[in-house]
Amino acid sequence: MMKTVPTQGDQEAPTQDVKAAARDRVRKHRESLRAQGLRPIQIWIPDTRRPGFAEEARRQCLAVRNDPQEKETLEWIEKAMDYSGWV
Repeated sequence: MMKTVPTQGDQEAPTQDVKAAARDRVRKHRESLRAQGLRPIQIWIPDTRRPGFAEEARRQCLAVRNDPQEKETLEWIEKAMDYSGWV
């Protein structure tokens, strides 16, 4: 159970020792990942929950549905894919 201290309103904030323990766990986890040869990155992607996302995705798909260059690109991707090791 997380230790908390009262704050304004109905919410309670974690105590400093709980925050420090969480920071330490995150630091150790990141160190472990770095030791495995990984590094953190940040990317921004479209928010699929946003109103209008599905409609815009459909519009874009329909716009390239019969495009010869799109077909050529997809065929190239299929040939370039390496499925070895996939289950």
